[in-house]
Amino acid sequence: MTDVSLNEQLRARGLRVTSARAQVLESVQQLEHCTPEQIYQHVGQDSPSLNITTVYRTLDLLEELGLIGHTHLGHRAPVYHLTEDQHLHVVCHRCESVISAEPSVLTDVVATMEREHGFRVDVGHVTLSGECASCRASSH
Repeated sequence: MTDVSLNEQLRARGLRVTSARAQVLESVQQLEHCTPEQIYQHVGQDSPSLNITTVYRTLDLLEELGLIGHTHLGHRAPVYHLTEDQHLHVVCHRCESVISAEPSVLTDVVATMEREHGFRVDVGHVTLSGECASCRASSH
């Protein structure tokens, strides 16, 4: 995500580019799958005056603009990520590591859901849970 894109998106809606908005977006970009609390801690290192409420409001705005999205990885707080690349999330239920996978791995499932149930899957909100290779290796 470039500063130009953020500037264009905000100005097109009559909104200002504030340091908080730029910092929150930059944090999402750097941290990848991050909770609002992680963003708050990351941004707070440079901006101690920024509060958690501002982080939540900024996340809502950036999501409304389509610059970021969120997903739920199990029973934890939602995590935020850039929407530039569509991907699904794979979470290890033992070590809680998160990896991204190409949506094409679900092509058959998505097509079947549409064909048989008329249901359109939002792959960006799909989370697969299982056990990563490292955890499987350590359990044997």
